Amino acid sequence: MKRIFFAIAVMAAAVSGFEAYGQSKSFKLGQWVEIENSVLKELNRSYVDSLPVDRIMRAGIDAMLENLDPYTIYIPEEENEDLQMMLSKTYGGIGAIILKDKDANVIINEPYYGSPAWKNGLRCGDEIITIDGQTTKGLEAKESSDRMKGKPGTTVNFKVLKGLTGDTVDVAIVRERIHIPDVEYVGMIDDTTGYIRQSGFTDKVSEEVKAGYFKLKEQGMKRLVLDLRGNGGGLMNEAINIVSLFVPKGSLVVSSKGNTPESLKEYRTVSDPVDTEIPLIVMVDSGSASSSEIVAGAIQDLDRGTIMGKRTFGKGLVQTVRPIVYNGQLKVTTAKYYTPSGRCVQAIDYSHRNDDGSVGHIPDSLTHEFKTSKGRTVRDGGGITPDVDIDAPEYSRLVYSLVLGGIIDRYAIQYAKQHDTIPALDEFHFSDEDFEDFISFAKTQEFDYRSSAETLFDQMKKELETDGLAESMSAELDSLGKAIAIGKEEFIRLKKDEIIPFIEEELAVRYYYQEAGIKVRLRYDTQLEKALEGDSKVTFGHPQTSFFETIDE
Repeated sequence: MKRIFFAIAVMAAAVSGFEAYGQSKSFKLGQWVEIENSVLKELNRSYVDSLPVDRIMRAGIDAMLENLDPYTIYIPEEENEDLQMMLSKTYGGIGAIILKDKDANVIINEPYYGSPAWKNGLRCGDEIITIDGQTTKGLEAKESSDRMKGKPGTTVNFKVLKGLTGDTVDVAIVRERIHIPDVEYVGMIDDTTGYIRQSGFTDKVSEEVKAGYFKLKEQGMKRLVLDLRGNGGGLMNEAINIVSLFVPKGSLVVSSKGNTPESLKEYRTVSDPVDTEIPLIVMVDSGSASSSEIVAGAIQDLDRGTIMGKRTFGKGLVQTVRPIVYNGQLKVTTAKYYTPSGRCVQAIDYSHRNDDGSVGHIPDSLTHEFKTSKGRTVRDGGGITPDVDIDAPEYSRLVYSLVLGGIIDRYAIQYAKQHDTIPALDEFHFSDEDFEDFISFAKTQEFDYRSSAETLFDQMKKELETDGLAESMSAELDSLGKAIAIGKEEFIRLKKDEIIPFIEEELAVRYYYQEAGIKVRLRYDTQLEKALEGDSKVTFGHPQTSFFETIDE
């Protein structure tokens, strides 16, 4: 309880410093602090049971911040490690992704290539029976993970049931500082096209992109694809550093505006570029957010390359991490950012978003026109609209259930326990016989295999029951239900071509590690394929009408 009173006292003392913002704002803040202080004191004095101070304190802070925006959050001292993981994608541990059911052992799902887990022979399908002598059965996934993590240089002891042989062995692993790279893949996808797949914007990722560029140039690259699809962003300075690789020194990349004088800033490139001429394609989608949108917006506004894919997420807010009392952190939204043409990427309205959180449809009447460096018209309103709009593949509800429900993951683990090797990646394809094996496995698993039509039908029946109409229409409903019903096995067979790429990707990762999964994904990347086909009809940073017509058809 003293912690709460101390924190409130600090806040109350700070109230006097708000006079510059107007008496009304200062009065309201002081009033709120006084009311909260009074409520807590009375609860502490009168509440019938022991007051759960830690729980109500965290709930109160979280509820307060939820009324602002989705990105302003409180991080207590005990979660600082999670903050560092978010900012740098590093942690102390053994370097493996695990699968954990509460009443089962920890299963090694994916060891990272070159990690302590990999160096000590842990592979997909191995089960960890004990961690430092304590059984893993009964532990939650986070508890298991926390016990495996620790200070680099320290040792953690495992008893391991080997998945392939069934042998039980003792394994002592010295923890290391594990870094999960944001640049997931660098490679040539044809004789002249280099490809860099980037998944985040943590510390020093710009150096990884730069190194990738030089590697590809040595291999004969004549054009570059920077793939930011699904990249949720990260550090603004890393976005600026990546743009600086491809535009002249001193170019404006982004500006920010907030409520304080120090938030009004322009960010320009301060280093010499590596290449201002190479044709550049930036791939984006509705999962490309924040720093991804800074890169895409700058490249588009400076007419330095062509943005292809789907409209980006629409997060144009700047967060700053501020230290607060008791070693906590407050990640607070301090400004909005603007592309070089002056566009704000932030969605106009939080409430009008798609199911995945990205920007919904915004009519042109609510947006404003801006001009790129070469005079092209671009608009604000939320997100970056690509120069070339290319639809991504759509998947059935069944595929989402198999992937998000972990069915394919679990099958890959079972497969790894039964097969020591698979063919070389270029020769590896999931056979018809293999698919029959997958069907046999999937039939034993519990998951929602209803089609989209069936889910809508079930929802409609509930609405009819609510309205009192279901009984009078029972015959018609029974007939329609039978017509659209499809069994688990039949539905899996029907969606075979959709499912196999996901299985191949997961198996490739288990045997040839993370980069192999990207290589398999590229086999089936029809959106990227269309981008490369259409690039020949796109002028430098400016799509021609003929290409739009080709895509629309």
